[in-house]
Amino acid sequence: MVEPRPVVSSAHLAAGASPGLSEVEYGLILAGHAFQRWMVLCAAAAGAPGLSPTEVLILHTVHHRGRPKRQAEILLALAIEDAHIATYAIRKLEGAGLVVTSRAGKEKLVTATAAGAAFCARYAEVRERLLAGAVRDSGPPAASLREAAGLLRTLSGFYDQASRAATTL
Repeated sequence: MVEPRPVVSSAHLAAGASPGLSEVEYGLILAGHAFQRWMVLCAAAAGAPGLSPTEVLILHTVHHRGRPKRQAEILLALAIEDAHIATYAIRKLEGAGLVVTSRAGKEKLVTATAAGAAFCARYAEVRERLLAGAVRDSGPPAASLREAAGLLRTLSGFYDQASRAATTL
């Protein structure tokens, strides 16, 4: 039996020390694009067309646990390095009436409005109906999903460390 060749986007990267890493990277590329497309289309189906993936993520983060979030918390939670990206997204969400901002000393606080919370609830309903049920019924078991999530978080640490090292070359 012939061992299957790795499914990668760049054979020259798979030729190195970890062909499996190249397979994961290709999977991340495909999953990342699919997830971003999903967020935008789910947001549109939930009544907020025109939101970017970053705006959807920020709104869900702000709504999380129903308390205001400092912009620094949002950046940290979503691993956004460029504060300008978040600032622009928050302004757009504020203009759409989905969040409000305030100040606590020097820090900007962001809070979901009633419309923002209602959007998050509709998004969750659409997600449940179109995605979560299908994954539950036909996708990997919950334990495998948790294991994959842990693996992705672990790999993100390796990529962060390698990024820091790359800046010193």
